[in-house]
Amino acid sequence: MFKTYDVIVVGGGHAGCEAAAAAANMGSSVLLITMNMQTIAQMSCNPAMGGVAKGQIVREIDALGGFSGIVTDETMIQFRMLNRSKGPAMWSPRAQSDRMLFANKWRMMLESIPNLDFWQDMVSGLGVKSGKVVGVKTKMGMEIPARSVVLTNGTFLNGLIHIGEKKFGGGRVGEKSATGLTEQLVDHGFTIGRMKTGTPPRIDGRSLNYDRMEEQLGDDNPQTFSFTGTNAIKKQRSCYITYTNGKVHDALRSGFEYSPMFTGRIKAKGPRYCPSIEDKIDRFADKDRHQIFVEPEGWDTVEVYVNGFSTSLPEDVQYKALTMIPGFESAKMFRPGYAIEYDYFQPTQLDLTLETKKIKNLFFAGQINGTTGYEEAACQGLMAGINAHRVVVEEEPVVVKRSEGYIGVLIDDLINKGTEEPYRMFTSRAEYRILLRQDNADLRLTPIGYKLGLATASRMKRVEEKNEAIQRIFSLFRKTSLSPDDINAYLEAAGTTPIKQSTRLINILSRPQINLKMLRSWHPSIDESLKRFDDEYLEEAEIQMKYEGYIAKEKEMVEKVNRLEAVELANNIDYNSLTALSAEAREKLNAIKPSTIGQASRISGVSPADISVIMVYMGR
Repeated sequence: MFKTYDVIVVGGGHAGCEAAAAAANMGSSVLLITMNMQTIAQMSCNPAMGGVAKGQIVREIDALGGFSGIVTDETMIQFRMLNRSKGPAMWSPRAQSDRMLFANKWRMMLESIPNLDFWQDMVSGLGVKSGKVVGVKTKMGMEIPARSVVLTNGTFLNGLIHIGEKKFGGGRVGEKSATGLTEQLVDHGFTIGRMKTGTPPRIDGRSLNYDRMEEQLGDDNPQTFSFTGTNAIKKQRSCYITYTNGKVHDALRSGFEYSPMFTGRIKAKGPRYCPSIEDKIDRFADKDRHQIFVEPEGWDTVEVYVNGFSTSLPEDVQYKALTMIPGFESAKMFRPGYAIEYDYFQPTQLDLTLETKKIKNLFFAGQINGTTGYEEAACQGLMAGINAHRVVVEEEPVVVKRSEGYIGVLIDDLINKGTEEPYRMFTSRAEYRILLRQDNADLRLTPIGYKLGLATASRMKRVEEKNEAIQRIFSLFRKTSLSPDDINAYLEAAGTTPIKQSTRLINILSRPQINLKMLRSWHPSIDESLKRFDDEYLEEAEIQMKYEGYIAKEKEMVEKVNRLEAVELANNIDYNSLTALSAEAREKLNAIKPSTIGQASRISGVSPADISVIMVYMGR
C-alpha cells in the first residue's frame, strides 16, 4: 500500500507543515502523517503570528523559502509593528490571523505540492535497524518504510489535560493523546521530561461590552511578512484591551484549593513568560490588575480569544472571575481554559541539524524539543525538513549560524544549553541583533535558500534588486552635500547642532534626531531623487546608513567568533581524559560532543578556562 518515502513527517502542526513543505519542495517524496486531517496547521492557542523576536523568525522562514509568512499575509485580520519607539533591531511584526482561514490556506498550499502525500493515523512507534530509522509503525497496524523521519508531535506525546480537579488524556481539547513513541525512544536511551502549557477560555464576542474596553487598532500602513510581494490588507479588525481587578483576583483565589498547579497534580514546568492568570496573581500579589487582550478569532466568527487569561481552574471559577472583568459582565463562554502536560526530549540529544544522536536519520522539531510558540516550532520544522532531505540525498547538512538568524540562535541555544522550561525566543537572546533585524531577513537568508533549491529564482531576483537599490541610495547620500544655509534652520528646529561647513547627507542622516522623512520634507530635490525607490528599499537603506558604525562593529565581532567556529573538534575526543577540565565541563562536553571550539564555548557550564584547556589539547 505504501512506497518507501524519502521523508515521513509525523504531526501536522506548524513544525510538521514547514518540514513537509521544505523536504517536498526540495525534491523528496514525503508522507505527512497526522491524527486528524481536519486540524492541519491548527492554531491551538492564540490566533496570531509574530511578535517580539517571533516576527523576525517568521520573516526568516519566508526568506529561506518557507510558507509561514505567505500564509500569515493571506489570512491576517490585523497588523502591528511592535517596538517602533525603539531601535530597528527591536522592531517586530505581529499579525492577528483568521484561525479557520489560516489552517485552510496551509492545507491548500501543502496539497498543491505533487510529491507530498497524506495519511490520517497515529504513529505509535518507529522502525529502527542498526541504529538507523527505517520507517514508522501506526496505531492501525501499518508499517510504512522511509529513509528519514521527522517527529513534530507538539503537545500530544502522553498529553494530559487539566481543568480544576478533572484530568483526562488529550493532545488538545477534544483530541486524543499519542502513545507508544515516548516509551520506545526511552528504550533506545533517550532522556525525557514533562512540560506544561495552557490556554484561556473562548468567549462569545456578542456577549461583550466593548464600550468598556480600550480599542487597539492596527497600523495605519500595514506591512507584510513575506518578501514575495504578497498584498498588504486593506481593512483590519480591532482588538481590545481591558484589565483584571481585585474582585477578579479574589474570585480566582477562591478556586486555588482546586487548582492542579497549586495542589501538585501538575508537576511539569510551564512557560515563564506566559504564566497562567492564577500564577500571575500568586507570584505578583502586589499588582492590583493585569492586562487582558481581547482578540477576535477571524473575520466572520464571533469567537473571541482572551489573551492573558490562561488558566486551569475549575470552569465555574473561571466564569465567575471573567464576569468581573470590565466589558465581560454578561460574557458567554464557548469553552473553558485548560492546562496540558506532555512529554518532551531534552534537545541536547540532537545535533545542530536537529538529527538525533542516538538514531540516525531521525529528526525532532517543535515542542518535542522543549520550545513554545508557533514560530519557534515552524522554524525548527523548516530546518529539520531541509536536513531530512539532505541526509537522504547524501548532501552536506545545513546549519544557520547565530550570526545569520534568530533560527540559528534558537537551535544553538537548545542543543548547547538544553532547557528545563518551555523555551521562547526574545531579542535579548541574540548577541548580534543589530545584524538580525526583521527588515533584512531576505538579504541574510534568501541566498542560502536559493542555493538549497528552496527559495525560487524570483525570490533571489528580488534580493538582488533590493541590494542594488540600497547601494544606489547609499551612493546618492554619500555624494550629495548640504551647506549650512541649506539645512541649519531645519537642524535647529529639530533640536540638533547646526553644521559649520558643507556636510554630506549621510552624516546628517546619522544624527539620532534626523530621519529620512524629515530630509525629504525639508528639501524637494532630495524627495524627487528618492521617488523612484520602493519604500521597502528606502527604509532598509536608512537603517543601514544610520547604524553603519554599529553594524560594522557587530560584523567585526562575528568575524572573531567565526575563527573559533573554524577550529573543529573530533567527535571521538574523550573529555574525561582532560583532567584539567572542570567536572561539569567534562560531563557536558561528553554528552553534547561539540563540533567546533565555538560551539563548545556556548555550552552551559563550560567556562573560558575550560576552553583554554581544550585549545592547549588541540595544540593551539
